Amino acid sequence: MAPGSFLSVVTLSLCALLLVNEPYRAFGRVSWGLTARMVVAPMGAGICAEAVAIHGYKCQEFDVKTDDGYILSVQRIPDGRLGGGAKDKQPVILQHGVLVDGMTWLLNSPDESLAFILADKGFDVWIANTRGTRFSRRHVSLDPRDPEYWNWTWDDLVTHDLPAVIDFVSRETTQNIHYVGHSLGTLIALASFSEGKLVDKVKSAVLLSPIAYLSHMSTALGVVAAKSFVGEITTLFGLAEFNPKGEAEAKFLKALCAQPGVDCYDLLTAITGKNCCLNASTVELFLKNEPQSTATKNMVHLAQTVRDGIVAKYDYGSANYNVEHYGESKPPVYNLSNIPHDLPLFLSYGGQDALSDVKDVETLLDSLKLHDPDKLSVQYIKNYAHADFIMGVTAKDLVYNEIVAFFRHYQ
Repeated sequence: MAPGSFLSVVTLSLCALLLVNEPYRAFGRVSWGLTARMVVAPMGAGICAEAVAIHGYKCQEFDVKTDDGYILSVQRIPDGRLGGGAKDKQPVILQHGVLVDGMTWLLNSPDESLAFILADKGFDVWIANTRGTRFSRRHVSLDPRDPEYWNWTWDDLVTHDLPAVIDFVSRETTQNIHYVGHSLGTLIALASFSEGKLVDKVKSAVLLSPIAYLSHMSTALGVVAAKSFVGEITTLFGLAEFNPKGEAEAKFLKALCAQPGVDCYDLLTAITGKNCCLNASTVELFLKNEPQSTATKNMVHLAQTVRDGIVAKYDYGSANYNVEHYGESKPPVYNLSNIPHDLPLFLSYGGQDALSDVKDVETLLDSLKLHDPDKLSVQYIKNYAHADFIMGVTAKDLVYNEIVAFFRHYQ
């Protein structure tokens, strides 16, 4: 395998760990904040132009400012290909995982991609993009080249990004929303719900390849990577931004592949499990658009979740620092059993998923054992792995039709 191809596979596989570093390009967006107004993006300006309008769908670009100053890119697909439809359509927010962006919901054909399917079924679709990804690299005062820009973890997505997007969509549509998260997108939702946040604005939530507990992650490379991030909390690359296509990060990944027991010749399977249903052309398109940057500190936090076997806030590495941030010597735990028992939830997980392992999902379900059984739907697909849920060509028949039915039940 050629070196370039090898590194492409490495970066693709790291993306899958929980499913290009390029500077923000100003493409005519002119509004910020929770009252942001829509701006029309010219061709080549963003996700709307690159992946939605080309299929004949209307698409709107919005900017949403978080309360800590990050400016997030959000796309709206208000109608299906045929247009029109009922007024007051039910809004649905799609939240991606780590090291990818909202483009991941749009990689298959319109008949196979969840965002387009929901729009064609009469839903008002909103696609979120977390801080640090390609079109969400702005801040009111910080530059992505500034290390302070990257001083965040998924705790901050729980506290800042998710509320900003949900509050904005709720205000824009004057309705409560349905939510879909994949991988890290499920973790931040579960953590938020466990603290009683946003539950007054969320009508129901779909969790695909749910990530909460990670202690049974069955991938040698993933475990080695997690140990490396925890062990290099202050010295990893000397970089605040983790860009999987960067030179330092590539060297790090190559070093991981040299570890005993790590097979780097079939990394996608080794990391995500054996995905049953990916189209080669979709994987190629994925590689053109992903992976995206995240904060190195965020990767450390995810690694702590693997190490500690609990869902907790970021560990600053010493009792004194934790007391300074939390008022206690250990990071507070997100108690998932506190999720309101009447919040409608739909969980779908796969038997071949090496990241969202069956045993870890069972631990999550145990945390939800007091949930109203009429409000908790669980789907298990024996031959699905992590990427099948967002890129699988059979996902429409097996998963997405079930999601549509679930949302309609709670309209």
